[in-house]
Amino acid sequence: MLKIEAVNQYYGGSHILRGLDFEAKVGEVTVILGRNGVGKTTLLKSLMGLVQIKSGSITLDGQAIDRLKPYERVRLGVGYVPQGREIFGRLTVAENLQMGLASKPGSTPLPEQLFELFPVLQQMLHRRGGDLSGGQQQQLAIARALAAGPKLLILDEPTEGIQPSIIKDIGRAIRKLADEGLNGQRMAIVLVEQFYDFAAELADQYLVMERGEVIRRGRGADMEADGVRQLMSI
Repeated sequence: MLKIEAVNQYYGGSHILRGLDFEAKVGEVTVILGRNGVGKTTLLKSLMGLVQIKSGSITLDGQAIDRLKPYERVRLGVGYVPQGREIFGRLTVAENLQMGLASKPGSTPLPEQLFELFPVLQQMLHRRGGDLSGGQQQQLAIARALAAGPKLLILDEPTEGIQPSIIKDIGRAIRKLADEGLNGQRMAIVLVEQFYDFAAELADQYLVMERGEVIRRGRGADMEADGVRQLMSI
């Protein structure tokens, strides 16, 4: 679904992403790990078109997207959940979800499966987003990204600042989306995470980044044997 080849990105004179290569497959969760400042969020912003890559290529379902605007990538099937959630605090839950359909015709309904994945949103449709707890806001941010039925879902540290019970709910939702898709459409999932146990539970494949490069990669089932936990604690 997603293929990144020889991607380089600079901020001023700093070389942030260094020749990155990887693929994210349909039906799998690709987990990207690494400490703060190694380029994980820059990578996701590059995938979304929020920053332009200097060189290399990004393709989605065989189509080059690295020169497209963010809204064009959304129309092609990219959903993005940014770090910090960035929901609209003064809009209701229902209005936030409708914003996720901005690239669709006006009559497009919200997928009913959103409320199966996150039942609390059904109960709080008319509550303002800013009045929700942090965990509820994160569920709303994920549901908003899913509203348009993406082929690729990108999540940037969805466990940050979230209570453990909600982390489990989010983990179950991500696994269900990878295994079954949304309303019959399967998807690839790219997850940036620092919480090792959450990442290890979900990963079908993993990549560890350091100084803008992938220094280790493999199957999720091998993370412990590959010493990924120790890499994260160095």
